[in-house]
Amino acid sequence: MYAPAVLVTPLGALSIIVSAVLAHLLLKEKLKKLGMLGCVLCVVGSTVIVLHAPGEHSISSVEEIWELAIQPAFLLYVTSAVAVVVLLVLYCEPRYGQTNIMVYIGVCSIIGSLTVMSIKAVGIAIKLTLEGYSQVSHFKSWVFAMVAATCIITQLNYLNKALDTFNTAVVSPIYYAMFTTLTILASAIMFKDWSGQSASSIVSVLCGFVTVLSGTMVLHSTRDPEKPPSTDYSVLTPQISWVVHANGEIWKQKETNDLQHEYVAIIQPDHFK
Repeated sequence: MYAPAVLVTPLGALSIIVSAVLAHLLLKEKLKKLGMLGCVLCVVGSTVIVLHAPGEHSISSVEEIWELAIQPAFLLYVTSAVAVVVLLVLYCEPRYGQTNIMVYIGVCSIIGSLTVMSIKAVGIAIKLTLEGYSQVSHFKSWVFAMVAATCIITQLNYLNKALDTFNTAVVSPIYYAMFTTLTILASAIMFKDWSGQSASSIVSVLCGFVTVLSGTMVLHSTRDPEKPPSTDYSVLTPQISWVVHANGEIWKQKETNDLQHEYVAIIQPDHFK
């Protein structure tokens, strides 16, 4: 038995709430009133999703997931996802990668939806193996494992690129929204999560999901902007004046010393060169 992605994935917003609360308590980061509103929206949306989410599905073998993965509808989704990723990587990244945030986030979100689907198969294979039904010798188990490893590496690579290039406060909510939406879509196509659900339950889940997204964006909007590094490299020179004693001796006069009336000031610094 496993929970559908439409239930599990949006609940990831609860980790954002925990991070915000711990930062407020441990790191003394101020949680503003608008941030509290974002936390409340995430909790309300998550509660609505839990109450109206579809039931769990029973899958007992890797063969069953393989049959679901080769459905024409899901194969069409995978083909479309790979085509879009190739377009983003080969065409859009060299031209717009440093200026358009959607390039990097688009790649890691699309690949992330495939990661979740393959990880489910790997998890079931591990579970069956631990129960005494070894899946190591099954070719399909290794196919899912290789797909999962490839997707995870690609996803993390482009997520790091997005975080290095753009502000974290902007990347996080956009990535969360895209990744969650595409994962729910992929799961609905592959596992048919919505089959047998009433229209009211589907609408309630979608409203809860939109509420969670709104809370996430509100919470991230309250974060203090990152301060740019200082570029002021001006050097402060000591305040020293050159003076000449009446008998011709050269002295250095600091600003804290009083100038005696028998001194004659010379202002030109190159006079002694």
